[in-house]
This record gives sequence, structure tokens and C-alpha cells, in this order.
Amino acid sequence: MGNEHGKDFEAQVRELMAEDAYTIRPSAAPYPTIRRRGAIERRRRVAAAGAVLIALVAAPVGAYALNGDGGGKGVDTAAPLPSVSASQGTAPTPVQSAPVGPAGPATPGQLLDGITLARASDGLAKCLAWDREKQRDTTPRTRTDLGDATDYRIILALNSTGDSNAPGDGFHVVAVKEQPQLTRLICNVKDGESSGLNISSGGLELDNGGPVMPDMNGGKLHQQSFIDKGNWKLPFRWGSIGQVDSSVTRVTVSYGDSTSEAALDHGWFVASGTLNQQVTLAPHVKGYDNTGKVVYDSDSDAMYEKTLP
Repeated sequence: MGNEHGKDFEAQVRELMAEDAYTIRPSAAPYPTIRRRGAIERRRRVAAAGAVLIALVAAPVGAYALNGDGGGKGVDTAAPLPSVSASQGTAPTPVQSAPVGPAGPATPGQLLDGITLARASDGLAKCLAWDREKQRDTTPRTRTDLGDATDYRIILALNSTGDSNAPGDGFHVVAVKEQPQLTRLICNVKDGESSGLNISSGGLELDNGGPVMPDMNGGKLHQQSFIDKGNWKLPFRWGSIGQVDSSVTRVTVSYGDSTSEAALDHGWFVASGTLNQQVTLAPHVKGYDNTGKVVYDSDSDAMYEKTLP
């Protein structure tokens, strides 16, 4: 009897283990979906604040992070400054840095709409202070020190347009640093205060495997809220950023009815323009080598979201 009872008990244990194994086994997921989501989550940490915020479901790779924004005043429709480019093979004369603050961009055309380096630096410092204040409510284990404004280099500053999800106009500042890890910030400033901060960090690898990698979380620079689709405020100042390999010597970005020649700034491309029409397609990015050959086309990039949400 004892031996028979032991066999029954062993059979029950085996049956329970088999059931548990089936229970915890995850469902199969398509490899492309895993890769895209992994790429997004590895590079993104978004901090957002504001009275009104609509949470969007993250779309594969083409995810557009919404920054929380506060109130603001009228639309600034300053005429765009001409786009400029700096070859990867030459050392462009950078915009002179503030006495104490972040370094300036490679070309003057990356500071738009009359935004000075001093004003952009002040906005960046306020966003970093805002982030530190927000992190006081988190546990020490989950806190991330973004460092000081002097650790960064500003690569773009341009006006921002409020929308139904984030009312009030202001300006964006895009800043990057390479140590202790590559970090990219998109800071939104309204009424002289930080209104939102988008943060991407990670390795230097290009997640799409190509020589040009449009910023997968840079959608706030070139789109208004999806709830305003077809009814954006125009004219709309837009920007487009991303990483480039050293073999890339030219990048163009087409959006709406115009094409912008991007500045190449120490491993980043920076493009901007003014949109005067309603659009449904995301910016079209193309990269060229020193022979003029197209080495990247976002239309052929499976990792790039080609339509706006």
C-alpha cells in the first residue's frame, strides 16, 4: 500500500508540474514585434506633466511620445531661418557656447525662431531641475541622474505649437550627451518654465541596422496631437532629428510640400522647416554617401513608421 500510495503521489506531483509549466509558458510573439518594442523600451524614458494628458498606445518603433504641457499664449509664426548642413568630413564652426552652460550646435541654423543659445540653455537647465524635483517622489533605486546642463550639447531649438492635448505655445530644446551613456533630451518650455521632458538613452548602435536612424521618439517635434488630425494649427514649425553613421555625408527630410537639407552635427542629423498644409505622412528621410548615392531611405525602412497616428 505504501509503495502504491507513493506512486500515486508522484503522479499527482508530475501532473501539477506539467500544468504549471503550461500556465507560465508565454504565448508566441512575432519576432519583428519583439524587436521593435525592445528597441523602443531600451531607448525611452518619458517624464510628462500637465493638466491635460491623453495616453497613447505605443506604436512599434514609430512611437510618438507626448510631453505634458501647460498653458501658454498666442502662436508665434516667425519666418523660418534657412536650413544649413555641415559635412561629416569637415569640422564646422560651432555656435559659441554660453560662459557657463551647454555647448552650442554645429551651425547657427540649428537655433531657430530667434531663440538664442542663452535662452535655450536656460530652458534646458529648468527642464533638468524639473526632472530632479519629479524624481524626489521615486525610490533611490529607480532614480536616474540626468546630470547638469553643462554636460550637454544643444543641437536644436525651435518654437513649439500647442494643441488640444497640450495647450499653449512655447519652444523645444533638443540636447545630447555621450557620457556616461548616450542620452537625448527633448525639453519643452512654456511661459519660462519646464512643461515636459522626453528622454531617450542607450547605446550608440543604430537599431534599424542602417546608416541613418531617425529618432523613434522625436514625433513631438514634427506633429500635433492625433485628436487634432486634419485640423492642425498652421503654419507649424517642425523639426526632425536622428543619428547618422560616419559614412553619411548628406541627409534630406521632406515633409508636406517642402524638403529640408539637414545639418550633420557630430553623429546627429538635424532638420527643420515650416508646414503650411495638413499632412497624414511622417517626414521622409533620405541619407547619401560622399558619391551622392542614396544609402538610406525611410520608405524602405521597416522600423520607421511612415504614417502619422
